[in-house]
Amino acid sequence: MNPNHRILFAGDPHGNFRPLIEAVRKCRPEAVVLLGDYDLECPLEHYLAEIIGLTEIWWIAGNHDFQSPCKYHSLFNSSLADYSLHLRVKEIAGLRIAGLGGIFLGRVWYPPAQPKWINKRHFLNSQKTAQRYSELSLKYRSAIWHDEFEAMKALQADILVTHEAPSSHRFGFAAIGELASAMGVKHVFHGHLHENYAATIRRNIRVVGVADQVVADLAGNLVNAGELAVSD
Repeated sequence: MNPNHRILFAGDPHGNFRPLIEAVRKCRPEAVVLLGDYDLECPLEHYLAEIIGLTEIWWIAGNHDFQSPCKYHSLFNSSLADYSLHLRVKEIAGLRIAGLGGIFLGRVWYPPAQPKWINKRHFLNSQKTAQRYSELSLKYRSAIWHDEFEAMKALQADILVTHEAPSSHRFGFAAIGELASAMGVKHVFHGHLHENYAATIRRNIRVVGVADQVVADLAGNLVNAGELAVSD
């Protein structure tokens, strides 16, 4: 087996999981990592039934996964719910992979600006009495919260997967690169922006952007397109 195929990274499916399924059948990876924005109408395992048992399936959430209760519950209450990588590190196919789902939201934290809230409890306590004891709305659940982001810097990993992009992309954030550097990662894979590219940021960290409905391997090769993501 091609060693670069032992883990595959799937760009935003937006309801179309066929490219990922075909890539798994072709490459037989030990694991796949999904980079968010699934647009689910039923539980995630229904879409991936053909490859469950063939490979490990890990994921992070994107902004689309919080757009409606159906999309949210189809992901977070699916049989694959425990395979979320958000805010944690797991050893997958011999590599330590960390995940950061969600997006930067102006009403919560939009770097380089300072965060508007210390944490979720700070935000909820600021609300009207009736709302203080309620759960966060889906919109706020989609946000990257500053305190959780900072806590990740104490973790160590080989690969960081994110929905948002680092500053390698024109719409990316330097904060993602700072997180990757603090964690000692060598590679960042991200979705969200629907572009295939590869670049290098500070501390020689390799970034691979994976476009929607595209699958990349550990080297940044697009395994369902037969070409490199892009040269630096």
